[in-house]
Amino acid sequence: MTALVLMVSSVNSYAEKNGSFDWNPVINAIIQVESGGNSRAVSGPSCGAMQITPICVKECNLILEKRKSKKRFTLNDRFDVQKSKEMFLLIQSFFNRANDVEHAIRSWNGGQHYSKRATQRYYEKVMRHLK
Repeated sequence: MTALVLMVSSVNSYAEKNGSFDWNPVINAIIQVESGGNSRAVSGPSCGAMQITPICVKECNLILEKRKSKKRFTLNDRFDVQKSKEMFLLIQSFFNRANDVEHAIRSWNGGQHYSKRATQRYYEKVMRHLK
C-alpha cells in the first residue's frame, strides 16, 4: 500500500507540466487495463479503448449542456480514441478539479461514488501501467 501512495505522489508530480495537468499517462494506463489498446473492444454496454458506457456519454452531454456548449457526443464516439480521451478529460474537469489521480482512476471504474474496496484491484492494475 505504501508503494501505491508513493506511486500516486510521483504520478501527480510528473503529471504537472508547464502549469497544466497532463492526463496522458493516466489515460494510456487506463486504456491498457480496459482494452489493451483495442478501440473496437466491446464488453456488455462498455465500448472502445476506454470501455465507455452509455451512461458516461449521457453524463458528458449533460456537462456540455450545463456549460452551454453545442457539442455533443454520440454512442459511436466511444470507438474513437481521441473522442474517448475528450470524454475522460471532460469528466475530470467537472468532477475532479483537483486533478487527483487516485480519484480519476477509481471513479473511472466505480463511478463518482466509488468504493475504495470495490475499486482496489482496478486501481492497482492501472498503477502498474504507470510505472
